[in-house]
Amino acid sequence: MTDLTQKRVAFLTAGEGVERVELTHPWDAVLNAGATADLLSPETGEVQTYDHLDKAEKRPVDRRVREADVDEYDGLVLPGGVANPDALRQDDDAVAFVRDFLASGKPVAAICHAGWLLAEADVARGRRVTSWPSLQTDLRNAGAEWVDEPVVTDGNLITSRKPDDLPGFTQAFLAAVAGGAADTD
Repeated sequence: MTDLTQKRVAFLTAGEGVERVELTHPWDAVLNAGATADLLSPETGEVQTYDHLDKAEKRPVDRRVREADVDEYDGLVLPGGVANPDALRQDDDAVAFVRDFLASGKPVAAICHAGWLLAEADVARGRRVTSWPSLQTDLRNAGAEWVDEPVVTDGNLITSRKPDDLPGFTQAFLAAVAGGAADTD
């Protein structure tokens, strides 16, 4: 098991539209590895998660993204869900946080529809990525090389297509935060 004691990971979501398993699977793995996890969002209160289109559980927001500092974290997870990244890409603070995090060289993991946020932050250009298939044109238009693979690691960016890819996605992210590279390509 990966030991992330002394590590702190940010999870960035909008207030609604988050695919629950894309938040909870990596969240639980981060906690089980000994790290601290913070849920960031544009607003305080709670985040409503979904199981596809059905409301699921609510999760408390730890901090507003505008109050967070990239230097406080060792990694960033961007869960999907259709509405979640669509809302986040309209929030200047969320977009800037993602852009700054990737520029820091620290690991960023984006799954499913979270690729929209990568395109909006203009951090997909020149990168090899994957996502939910319907985003491939958006990511190619943003300058990325889109591929249909379960997990793609390009430098400090880890991407996956869908919930079925979560085991490999999470393993690659934990290894990156721990300072090692997971063989995912």
